[in-house]
Amino acid sequence: MGYVYAEIELGNPSRPDLKRVRVRAIADTGAMTLSIPEHIALQLQLKSDRVREVTAADAKKHVVPYVGPIEVVFENRNCYVGAIVLGDEVLLGAVPMEDMDLVISPSQRTVVVNPESPNIPHVLAK
Repeated sequence: MGYVYAEIELGNPSRPDLKRVRVRAIADTGAMTLSIPEHIALQLQLKSDRVREVTAADAKKHVVPYVGPIEVVFENRNCYVGAIVLGDEVLLGAVPMEDMDLVISPSQRTVVVNPESPNIPHVLAK
């Protein structure tokens, strides 16, 4: 299928005076979290007082900064998450996509709002 991308905005809810950053993120349902490059963490002035151990695609383990909170905005949806600081592009993992009730459209190779709940995100709470 190839890569799937989503246009998202990232913001620091602790610093509403800072402008959100609009980025093209790779959508990866095999990853759990949001991953951002260091320059975005610096631009949003996100604090890092924690670390996470991450297993990368090559099976190597890395200890990386964990920052947040971050507001993620996609179309008419948003969520608040923490993020690992790693790599040179934004990676949108399964947790924020699920929180915003987004789905991948394989034919369009894009991320879309769940057509079954177009107005507000649906969450399963059983």
